[in-house]
Amino acid sequence: MTGKIVKGIAGFYYVYVAGSGIYECKAKVIFRKEGRKPLVGDQVEIEILDQKDMEGNLVEILPRKNELFRPAVANIDQALVLFALESPKPNAALLDRFLIMMEKENIPVFICFNKEDLAGTEEAGKWRALYENCGYPVILASAGEGRGMETIRERLKGKTTVVAGPSGAGKSTVANQMQSLIAMETGEISRKLKRGRHTTRHSQLIPVEEDTYICDTPGFTSLYTAEMDKEELRQFFPEFRPLEGKCRFQGCVHIHEPDCAVKDALAAGRISRSRYENYVMFYEELREKERRRY
Repeated sequence: MTGKIVKGIAGFYYVYVAGSGIYECKAKVIFRKEGRKPLVGDQVEIEILDQKDMEGNLVEILPRKNELFRPAVANIDQALVLFALESPKPNAALLDRFLIMMEKENIPVFICFNKEDLAGTEEAGKWRALYENCGYPVILASAGEGRGMETIRERLKGKTTVVAGPSGAGKSTVANQMQSLIAMETGEISRKLKRGRHTTRHSQLIPVEEDTYICDTPGFTSLYTAEMDKEELRQFFPEFRPLEGKCRFQGCVHIHEPDCAVKDALAAGRISRSRYENYVMFYEELREKERRRY
């Protein structure tokens, strides 16, 4: 039987099988001997030990198309980066850090600005234009009122989506809205996934409908800088890409060099000043880390 790991905790893996529900499984010892660790998001083969109690063994991990290490999740199709427009106001530096992490992992991103009803049309439009001009799809929403939820649901359909964003952005409200249309084994999922202590520290997939999952990732804020060189950073700002190769100096990092196409675009208003200032700040952070390392 084939299913998807939706949660792993304390040596148990909770495997969702469409049409059947959640099976509580243990992994075979051979995985540990081979140095292979099942991850949330893995497609797996299981053997049933007890159909009544829905218990089984995890016998095979099917090939992965990608994996994130922090959080440890496999087979992600896209990311939804969710920020509130009010209460709290958006932190552009944190938002850009999320985007850099996804760019680095080559995971497509769309952005949702929630609580549009509290911010007003002008403020919401400003944030939308800022990130659409960088090439990101942007949805304005008011999850509490249900506005924008159908647009998000359409984007989620048939995909496994990691949801990232700060506390207070409305991630739980959006997740609940996404689940509101389905009546599948909800009680069974809740009962099994709420077992055990400290469960909020672990990533989990929430089945929304057939072949559609959202990944709730607690603590998804340590982010990007640990495994990145400062020279790589410019690759993860999509608005810089059309200007690659147009600077005077090869390998230009777009900060102090003369005749820089990115700085020219900044001066002409074609690149966001806040985005550029965050780029410089992140570059300096990476340079300082590099200096301390050596």
